[in-house]
Amino acid sequence: MDILQVNGIRAYGYTGYFPEEQTLGQWFEVDLSFWVDLSIAGSSDDLNDTLDYSKVVVLVQDIIKTSTFKMIERLADAIATATLDMSKAEKVKVSFIKCQPPIPDFSGHIKIEIERSRSSL
Repeated sequence: MDILQVNGIRAYGYTGYFPEEQTLGQWFEVDLSFWVDLSIAGSSDDLNDTLDYSKVVVLVQDIIKTSTFKMIERLADAIATATLDMSKAEKVKVSFIKCQPPIPDFSGHIKIEIERSRSSL
């Protein structure tokens, strides 16, 4: 199985445990890895034979912008499910980054990674 990666999808959203996060919002970043057969598109040179990553980017940004979950784990799972549903991929890995978590004296970021496959949906 081949892997197609889409990295650096950024969007401003309102997911977070604290009320301020759901009101003020914050930046999130997503990297995706799709396990998909790219051999047909490699031969045909036809967009219909592969995963249309431009549609994936728009979908992920829309999910981030419109969702108001409390947990980033839930948001990452929603992204995994939605991208598998609209793609030809057998499996997806979602690397989800909360760019500036509201933690005093912490300038880093929080990152979770989940993997979902068609068989687990």
